[in-house]
Parts: sequence; structure tokens; C-alpha cells
Amino acid sequence: MTETLTLIVSIVAFVFLFSYLIPVRLWLAAMASGASVSLFTLIGMRFRRVPPKLVVEPRISAIKAGLDLDVGHLEAHYLAGGDVTKVVMALISADKAGITLDFKRAAAIDLAGRDVLEAVRMSVNPKVINTPIVAAVAKDGIQVKALSRVTVRANLDRLVGGAGEETILARVGEGIVTTIGSAETHKKVLENPDTISKTVLGKGLDSGTAFEILSIDIADVDVGENIGAKLQTDQAEADKRVAQAKAEGRRAMAVAEEQEMRAKAQDMKAKLIEAEAAVPLAISEAFRSGNLGIMDYYKMRNVQADSDMRESIAGQGQGKETSSDKDSDG
Repeated sequence: MTETLTLIVSIVAFVFLFSYLIPVRLWLAAMASGASVSLFTLIGMRFRRVPPKLVVEPRISAIKAGLDLDVGHLEAHYLAGGDVTKVVMALISADKAGITLDFKRAAAIDLAGRDVLEAVRMSVNPKVINTPIVAAVAKDGIQVKALSRVTVRANLDRLVGGAGEETILARVGEGIVTTIGSAETHKKVLENPDTISKTVLGKGLDSGTAFEILSIDIADVDVGENIGAKLQTDQAEADKRVAQAKAEGRRAMAVAEEQEMRAKAQDMKAKLIEAEAAVPLAISEAFRSGNLGIMDYYKMRNVQADSDMRESIAGQGQGKETSSDKDSDG
């Protein structure tokens, strides 16, 4: 009884291991489709941790489409991290569309991170890229805003290492800015917007990119701000601020000079008061030393009084003259 149970378990384990190592249904489907794969190859895929379905089924599709693809190449592409199904579908689409594309180049495009199937479809059906609004200023100072549509087709020979859509948009925008900036007036741009597309298209902007530019169409052109007038206004405002700053500086210097003159006048007045205060002391010292007598002192006082009287009379005369002038004016 024990031997019979062991035999049954061994048979079940063998059947399970055989069905795991050799996908019989997939092997039979490949045989029936003319894309036969040897049993040892299928077993080797299991040991190399390659799902046989992801290799055999795409090969069946390729054989049915008339493409003979080697199982080893497909398996190697899977192990490199590629998408075998997408590469095979791209090869089939390219063959049906009459586009020259071999497995090596398709695998390289896929491993480079690009969608090889989408690239083939773009080669057959070009893609339209809408650029953002590009603003530029003509020579007369008027801003012009342009919106364009770029029709591109994938270039399979330059997909590996070629620049993407962002580069195309940047180059087209630069060409639009250059074309508008070289126009004499904004009216010429508005009258002939096709000159923008012709000029930009003639510059070979698709060199070094993964695309081929088929056409550049200006979808919309509009007038923006008067940049020239705005710049002149800003310049005038800046000049005004500079002039105000210079005037404020001169005013500050004048105030400083006036304060300095007042300080000097106060200093001179202080010195004069100090000198006048020293006169009585000098007279007293002259009396004590005998250099000044009492008669000399009285003479000096008389002269001083006479001078004060003359100044008083002169001041009164000027006041009367001023009053008479006011009466005559009245």
C-alpha cells in the first residue's frame, strides 16, 4: 500500500514538473502555426526565468505575418529588459507599411526608452504638435503673439540619440521670435503670417532630432502690448527719479551749508560778546597800571556817546524816508 501511494505521488509530481517545464499547449500552438520551438528551448527558458508565452506568442504572430524572427533574439531582448510584444508588433506594422526596419534597430529603439510601435505609427500617420503662444517684438516696438502647429513624422534612423518634441518646440519658438523681431513693422507680420512659417521651415530645425518636420502652419497671430512705448515710459520715470534724487541731494547740501553758516555766525557772536566782556577788564587794568587817566576815559565815553547819537539820528532819518515813500506810493 505504501509503495503504491509513493508511486502515485511520484507520477503526480512528474506530471506537474513536466507541465511546468514544458508548456504543452504553447508548444502545440507553435507547431501548428509553423513557428515550432524545441522542447529543450522551452525548458531552457524556464531555467532562465523567461516566460515562454512572452516569447513564443509574438514569434507566432511574426511568422504568420511573414517575418522569420529567431527565438534566441527575442529571448535576449526580453532578458535585456525590452518589450518583445511591442517590438514584434512594430516590425509587423513597418513591414505592412513598406518601411525598412530590422529587428536590431527596433530592439535598440525599444531599449532606448522610446515607444517603437508609436514611432512606426507616426512614420505612417504624422503627428501635429501645437506650440504654446510665442510673443516677440517687431522693430517698431509692437509685440506680436503667434500660435503655430507643427506637423512632424518620426525618423526611425534618428530615434536612438535624437532629441524629442521639446527640442522641436524650442527651435520653432526661437525661429518665430527671430522672424518677428527682424520685421520692420508688426503690420507686415499681420499681413503675411506665412512668411514666418516659410522662414522657420527653411532653417532645418529638425536636424539632430528624432523627427522630420513636414510643415509649420501659423494658426493665429495677434497684436500684444506696445513694448516700445512702455520702455520709453519706464525710462522717463527712471530719469525723473534720478533728477529728483539729484535735487534732493542739492537741497540737503544747501541746508547743510546754511546750518554751517549759522554755526559760524553764532561762533563769531560768541567771540564778540566775549571780546566786549573783556573791554571793562582791560580799562580797569589800564587804570591800575596808569596807562589810562580819568580824562582820557571821559573823552572816550564822549566819543562813544557821540557815535551812538549819530547812529540813532541816521536810523530815524531812514525810518522817516521809508514812511514818506509809503505815503507817496499810497
